[in-house]
Amino acid sequence: RSIMGADDFIRTNVHGTRVLLDAARQAGVRRFLHISTDEVYGSLGEQGRFREDSPLLPNSPYAASKAGADALARAYHVTYGLPVVITRTCNNYGPYQFPEKFIPLMIVNALRGEPLPIYGDGLYVREWLHVEDHCRALARVLEAGRPGEVYNIGSGEERANLDVARRILALTGRDEHLLRHVKDRPGHDRRYALDAGKIRRELGWEPT
Repeated sequence: RSIMGADDFIRTNVHGTRVLLDAARQAGVRRFLHISTDEVYGSLGEQGRFREDSPLLPNSPYAASKAGADALARAYHVTYGLPVVITRTCNNYGPYQFPEKFIPLMIVNALRGEPLPIYGDGLYVREWLHVEDHCRALARVLEAGRPGEVYNIGSGEERANLDVARRILALTGRDEHLLRHVKDRPGHDRRYALDAGKIRRELGWEPT
């Protein structure tokens, strides 16, 4: 959606974050937890993982708006001493996820016997994290994360989109003829993967 129109994303993620930061500063909050995304790092090659000190190279308007919000959050910590902690997570999945997202879309279409749309060749790799694991990580960062620091939250579970779709078809008893390769979207990053060693070492969090 950010490719079709970036205004809402910039207004929400950049200006909206600035409004929240100002409100938190005025209220004297003890901790400001800013939740970001692995998309701010850009696209990764076949090897390696993004670390917290990897450069931010966003490739879509959405990712750029989140990188802008990250930069604002960090600036408020440095300039005003606001106790900001930033997290960057991989793709989430789990109960009640909005059906435009990849896994719920694939499940719903498979159950209905409708085509499963796959961007390009389907070999885009994402790291998947259950939402409850993510929430536990956020609770640990909120409780014990160091102000001014960034924490990657990742599972180490990488899957190509095509493999996820095929697994869902198998679990729902549907045939792979339902797979439909559709035109790739602009600015589609090939692979994301996070090094989550910092949160594991410092805060003792592990995905379950």
